[in-house]
Amino acid sequence: MADPLFDKQALALRRSRAARQGPRLFLAERMVADVAERLQMVKRRFGRGLLVGCPDERLAEPLGGAADQLVLAPVLEDLARFPPTSFELLIVLGQLDTTDELPAMLQAVRHLLAPGALFMGAFPGNDTLPVLRSAMLEADQASGHGVAPRVHPRIGASAFAGLLHSGGFELPVVDVDRVRLRYRAFSDLVADLRGMAATNVLAGRSRQAVGRAGLGAAQRAFAGAGDEAGTIETAELIHFAAWTPANSETA
Repeated sequence: MADPLFDKQALALRRSRAARQGPRLFLAERMVADVAERLQMVKRRFGRGLLVGCPDERLAEPLGGAADQLVLAPVLEDLARFPPTSFELLIVLGQLDTTDELPAMLQAVRHLLAPGALFMGAFPGNDTLPVLRSAMLEADQASGHGVAPRVHPRIGASAFAGLLHSGGFELPVVDVDRVRLRYRAFSDLVADLRGMAATNVLAGRSRQAVGRAGLGAAQRAFAGAGDEAGTIETAELIHFAAWTPANSETA
């Protein structure tokens, strides 16, 4: 088995810190609104549904009408406590971008769903935070410690569609919502990432601080990518929906 790509303990600590300090929910709210809109186009009411990764229970309210019973689970690892074919609907907000073995996780989702069930959700894609990536490269070069893994590798929309098909899902639909965010300062972006528990949790991340020289270089690079009104950063949200086969013999 390959070494873990993500540090799950660090991720749990980041989530706890964000919850204590007040989470930044604007991207989660956007994901929920989009999922709710897509569910309205599905001419079916589901029996039992599962929502994974909702950072605030109040955000789940627009999704409650899609199923007779909507169960909430904080993290994807909670899937292991449910028996096979437990749900007719499964929604995941985020989290798939910090999963070590994504094909295996999709298989776990597949077996958790009943025949003819809907799997949908959203997560950050591979074109997320391009300005931050460049700024952190400048930071590493200025610090003199060499380039360190600081931004998560992520999957693209077309590759994820292929994974859904390989995982036994039918009629996969995958599209992209590119959210443009304007920041006055580099520190404002960092504050948002901390509030979303979206800072670096790579298992191979450097434990060495960027340092004053590196931080200054990152700040200059970030500001230089914008103008007097601020810098535009992009969050790429991959939205998806797919079905399990209706024939239980192929489930």
